Amino acid sequence: GVQDAMTQWWYGHNAVAFFLTAGFLGMLYYYLPKRAERPIYSYRLSIISFWGITFFYMWAGSHHLHYTALPQWVQTLGMTFSVMLLVPSWASAGNALMTLNGAWHKVRDDATLRFMFVAAVFYGLSTFEGSFMAIRPVNALSHYTDWTVGHVHAGALGWVAMITFGAIYASVPWLWKQKTMWSPRLVEVHFWLALAGTLIYVFAMWNSGIIQGLMWRTYNESGTLAYSFVDSLEAMHPYYIARAVGGLFFLVGTLVGCYNIWMTIRASRAAAVLEDDHPAPRPALETGS
Repeated sequence: GVQDAMTQWWYGHNAVAFFLTAGFLGMLYYYLPKRAERPIYSYRLSIISFWGITFFYMWAGSHHLHYTALPQWVQTLGMTFSVMLLVPSWASAGNALMTLNGAWHKVRDDATLRFMFVAAVFYGLSTFEGSFMAIRPVNALSHYTDWTVGHVHAGALGWVAMITFGAIYASVPWLWKQKTMWSPRLVEVHFWLALAGTLIYVFAMWNSGIIQGLMWRTYNESGTLAYSFVDSLEAMHPYYIARAVGGLFFLVGTLVGCYNIWMTIRASRAAAVLEDDHPAPRPALETGS
């Protein structure tokens, strides 16, 4: 019933908030300043942003139930808090980007830092899109379409995956006592494959979703639907091919990254074995006369 649906989306949206947002924001706030060798732009802003996200996110789930049997005031509450959620979300994204002020040359030269930069951009983009899609008239077009799929993957691939890749590339050399990854060139290749795959995937779903929504809302003069469901599927076909291509790019990039990580760990172990086989000579003890 209505109560079950509300409970499910109260959980579902908080799962997005606290599984796929809060923890990864912590990764962004730790790894990005450390990699850029810059202090966080505003520590106070990060605290305000955290508590703002924690408070607003919990009320936003009902925007998934617009135009349903859910009471209108609950739908409006979810829409209102979803729009307000943009403020602390953009505060975090802006805080990350302002931290890079004076370190843009490092973003250009360091693919690991570029992963983190792109993650912050996609975080700002996907949170704006989420607030925008929560507005009832926009939701009338976007809901149940591939636009929602594009929105979710802008967050999952562009935000969550990108900051995860950046954090892993920063951590692996530290953990295995290496100066850099086994192949910085492969980090660069992974970055461009992941970025290209994400953009192709997301733009394909955005276009597909908008066309879907418009086709489903088009009526004949008699008041019947102008397009059948099969017509809409045929219109989606090229976008689904593009989505598969984008997903393939992203997958290949991930495999490249896994190979690079494995080789970095393997090189560290080989160096450790070599050091054990050929210990460094100890200096002779100086003796007094």
